[in-house]
Amino acid sequence: MAAIAIVGAGPRGVGILERISASVRELYPGELDVHLVDPYPAGAGRIWRDAQSPLLAMNSMAADVTMWTDASVVCDGPIVPGPSFWEWAQAGPDVSGWPADLVAELRAVTPSTFPSRRLQSRYLGGVLDSVVADLPPGLRVHVHATRATGLTKRAGRQVVALEGEPSLVVDAVVLASGHLDATPAPAELDLLAAARERGLRYIAPEQTTDTDLSIVEPGETVLARGLGLAFVDLVVLLFEGRGGRFVDGQYIPSGREPRLVAGSPRGAPYHAKPEYRLRAGRPPTPRFLTPEATDALPRPLDLARDLGPLMDKEIAFGWYHELFGGHPSLVALSWEDFLARYAELEWGTPEMEALLASAVPDPLDRIDFDRLDRPFEGLAADTLEELQPLVRERIAEDLRQHRDERHTPHLGAFTAMLTVYGEVMRVQGDLTAESAARDLPRWQSFFNSVASGPPGFRVEQILALSEAGFLRFTGPGMAVTLDGDGFRATSTAVAGGEPVRSTVLIDARLADPSLDRTADPLLAGLLAAGEASEQILVSADGVELRRTGLLRVRPADGAILDAAGRPQEHRFAVGPHTTVKVAGAFTRPGMNAQSLRYNDAVARAVLRSLPGAATAAA
Repeated sequence: MAAIAIVGAGPRGVGILERISASVRELYPGELDVHLVDPYPAGAGRIWRDAQSPLLAMNSMAADVTMWTDASVVCDGPIVPGPSFWEWAQAGPDVSGWPADLVAELRAVTPSTFPSRRLQSRYLGGVLDSVVADLPPGLRVHVHATRATGLTKRAGRQVVALEGEPSLVVDAVVLASGHLDATPAPAELDLLAAARERGLRYIAPEQTTDTDLSIVEPGETVLARGLGLAFVDLVVLLFEGRGGRFVDGQYIPSGREPRLVAGSPRGAPYHAKPEYRLRAGRPPTPRFLTPEATDALPRPLDLARDLGPLMDKEIAFGWYHELFGGHPSLVALSWEDFLARYAELEWGTPEMEALLASAVPDPLDRIDFDRLDRPFEGLAADTLEELQPLVRERIAEDLRQHRDERHTPHLGAFTAMLTVYGEVMRVQGDLTAESAARDLPRWQSFFNSVASGPPGFRVEQILALSEAGFLRFTGPGMAVTLDGDGFRATSTAVAGGEPVRSTVLIDARLADPSLDRTADPLLAGLLAAGEASEQILVSADGVELRRTGLLRVRPADGAILDAAGRPQEHRFAVGPHTTVKVAGAFTRPGMNAQSLRYNDAVARAVLRSLPGAATAAA
């Protein structure tokens, strides 16, 4: 009897299980046991577990979340439809034993609701229950609510050591642990040591939901570096989480909150999530950045030089498809005439600029990549206080554009960007080391800022906190230094002003991936044994450019690569700690999502690795 262990039973692990269930009859003829290993609740996992603040919400709307394949998904395994979050909520899941607040939230959900993470936990648990209830004959699932601490080989099989339980002896292992904790980086350790010497407080990058914020005293000034989703969680927990309330767009303090000063190199919070629907339907992407187009390019690739113009043209195609199809009164050409000319021109040329200017009279209706990437560009003031209304004006305008139906092209671009992300990740192994070190982090940062923003109501709350004086922004170019009096924050937007001083600094972001500093004993053991390896970008002349901290895997199926670069044919890994990036563990329906396609490829490779599977597959 064959067996598989999936280490990590959150949405990534459950997604692999669902795809194994879908393909097992085709690829494996015998009985099969699948073991899910996770100390956190199976289905939800750590990030989406029920045991967290009820104030924390998803940054996706109920209608935009699914774990199931649908007719749009192009994969080798069978399509197995299932309910999106919204469809699950409409169907009325069994709520017996649920707390009253979650029942009330479920009853109030609409397609455009941003559900709480605790309610998402129930949806994900329901997905797992559905998968297990519909397992084909001969496939069994076992859940182990504990931690995997090691992975070794014995007599051709895989041995997974468990904390407090007997080891599992299996034929294949999938590591699906999601974001991994790591010990602080050397610079962070130095800052921790220096802060302790001076009696200061520093919180290094980590999951904000697990941070001990009791060290922050009411009324004191706190510096926060980072303006992404971890920052949004920090704001929720430090203000509403301490009893503050938002009433009619104003913040009513509890008296227990600090005063937050926040910034980052870009200086702007992530763009708000669009709160409207496409009027012209989903843009037919990919149109320009297709696999055929990228495969025809000479190798190795430079992302900015070779792919950049096609990437921009593809994203802009999504924008203009929605503008012309959804807002014909705002354009001066027919879609057919525009597209014929657009298709033949290169992005960024004077001819393309002339076409866009003549076809789209209002500059606000033209896509502006510089404005999307650096929305605070050009902001400047003599003092931090004078900067704040300028910052609020730009944040409020961004929120307006992501709510006002006039600006649905933002959603068209967002939709096309998901396609672009998948294609960039597909060919990332063909990039020069220099381009991978320089361009991939920039692209990931841009993608995150545009595609992974907070719900609009969170942006409203941020604006209310700023209006009330509890939250101030440094603007672009934030820099933090340490002297005898504490932390000092400056920015390029207030070049001549006095620095902000504080005795508390919070790095409001996840820890950078780091295989050599991982807190996961299983991965640490594989690395020490040479059975796993970190991606190190080395130039053509042998100079080390960057250690990415990512676990090297075979792009096609996630097979783990050892220190010599050889694939471990019975060991696989998926998730943000690997060299194959996918845009989230769950996805929007109808998107032919990269995450679902990759789950399918990995699951089928796992099944084919089992003893006896080759004969069945042939």
